[in-house]
Amino acid sequence: MSPREKLLLWKEARKRHRLSDRQVQMARELGFDPRKLGKLDNHRQETWKAPLPQHIENLYLKRFGLEAPPCVKSVDELLKEDEVRRRELKKAKEAKRRSKQDTNTDEHNGAADTPRPGPNDTIKT
Repeated sequence: MSPREKLLLWKEARKRHRLSDRQVQMARELGFDPRKLGKLDNHRQETWKAPLPQHIENLYLKRFGLEAPPCVKSVDELLKEDEVRRRELKKAKEAKRRSKQDTNTDEHNGAADTPRPGPNDTIKT
């Protein structure tokens, strides 16, 4: 699964489970799977469970000793950054392809000017 697909799953999980950007980032840093959050978010049926947002915050505090991540980025921001990065890579790849194609064309044109010896030609030294 590509990183982009994972971010899209987190975006969907954020809506489904009513999580904030901060809580989504905490869950991602804790290594949660966005497809498995439904198991944890059934505090209405199982009253002994804490609501999912509180559960994530408690685990984050326990593991990292912080109330919240130092820098919070929303899933939408991460998707935009990924899109920009993809465009830049695509442009660089296209530029590299063009420069390689131009050098191959120049070499081919230069080779056509000088005749190559054939199998029956003798090489004079």
